[in-house]
Amino acid sequence: MHLPEVMYIRMIVFQPGHETQEIKKMRSHARTAKLTTTVIILTALSVLSVLGQGAKSARMVPVPQGSSQKLQGVIAVRENDSFKMRDPGGAETIVLLTPSTKVSTHNKLGGKNKYQVTYLMRGLRVQVQGVGDSNGNLVAEWVRFNEKDLRNAQAVEDTNELAEDNAARLAEAEATSRRLAEEIAVAQATADMASAKADAAQRMADSAFKDAAMANARINGLDSYDLIKTIPVLFATGSATINAAGKAALDEAATWAKGEKEKGNANGWLVQVVGFADTKGNTAKNRSLSSRRAKSVIDYLVLKYDMDLRRLVQPYGYGESKPIANNNTAAGRAQNRRVELRVLQNKGIANTISK
Repeated sequence: MHLPEVMYIRMIVFQPGHETQEIKKMRSHARTAKLTTTVIILTALSVLSVLGQGAKSARMVPVPQGSSQKLQGVIAVRENDSFKMRDPGGAETIVLLTPSTKVSTHNKLGGKNKYQVTYLMRGLRVQVQGVGDSNGNLVAEWVRFNEKDLRNAQAVEDTNELAEDNAARLAEAEATSRRLAEEIAVAQATADMASAKADAAQRMADSAFKDAAMANARINGLDSYDLIKTIPVLFATGSATINAAGKAALDEAATWAKGEKEKGNANGWLVQVVGFADTKGNTAKNRSLSSRRAKSVIDYLVLKYDMDLRRLVQPYGYGESKPIANNNTAAGRAQNRRVELRVLQNKGIANTISK
C-alpha cells in the first residue's frame, strides 16, 4: 500500500524544470520514511509469529471437581495467584495458588527447601498435587521443583513480566504501523491538493521521519533499562538478619520511592534484589547465605510496605563473587556482606530513549 503513495509523490517532483534543491531533500526524506515504516511492520509480524509458536498443539484439560491429582509439566504462563502448566504432550492445566499452598524442592537428603510463590516463574518445571474445583482448575496443595531447574529458569528469565512485556511491544508496534499509515495517507492527500507547495510537503516528510525514528527507538527501548538508584544494605558476618542500620536504609528508600511515584517519575520501574557475601566460609554456603539475605530484604519490603511483586525482578544470590571491596581486610569484607536494591526503569515504557 505504501509503494504507490511514494511513486505518486515522485511523479510530481520529477516534472521538468521543478527539481530544486528543496524538492530533492523532500524526496530523500520520503524514501527514508518508507524504509523505516517497512522495518517497523516486519518487526511486528516477527513478534506475532513468535507468539503463535508453541500454542498450536496446546489444549486445555480440565480437572474433574473433587478429583485429587498429581501432575507434572512446565509453567507456560504466570499470573499473580495462578499459573498455566503445560505437559510434554501439550495438555494445559490452570493451577490456582492459595495461602495454604506449600512451595518447596523435591525430597532430598536434609529435607525439602521451602520457597515463596514468587519463585514459581515461567519456564520452571514443576510437580503439583491438588484437587479440582468447579471450574476445572487444580487448587494446589503443594508445588515442588528441582533447584537445578530453578537456576535454569532464572538464567533465561529476562524480567519478571515477560508476557506483559511482549504484549506491550506488540501493541506499540501495531499502533506505530497504524499511525504511520495514516500520516502517509495525509501526505498523499496534501500532495494531491497542493502539489505546488513543496515546502508543506517537506515539513510533512520531516515530521513522518521523526515520528518513525522515535517509534522505532521506543520499541527497541522495551529491552533496555536505566539504573535509577542502588541502595546497599549491609549484614553481619554469617547473618541474613537485617539490622537496625539496614532497616533504616530500606525505610529511607521506600520513602524516596513513594515520593517519586507521586511525582509521576516511577513509570516503568522494576526492582532487582541481589545478595552477596564475603569470602569467609565455603563457596556453597556463601551462595546460600547471599540468597537468604536477598529474601530477607524482599520479605521486609513486602510485609512492611506491601511492595508490588509484579515490579520485582527474580532475586538472586551471587555468594562471594562480584566483590566491591578487598576481602583481605575487615573493612572490605564488611562492604561485601551486602544486598543491593537496584531500581531500574524501562526506557521504552518510560519513553526515555532520547534522553
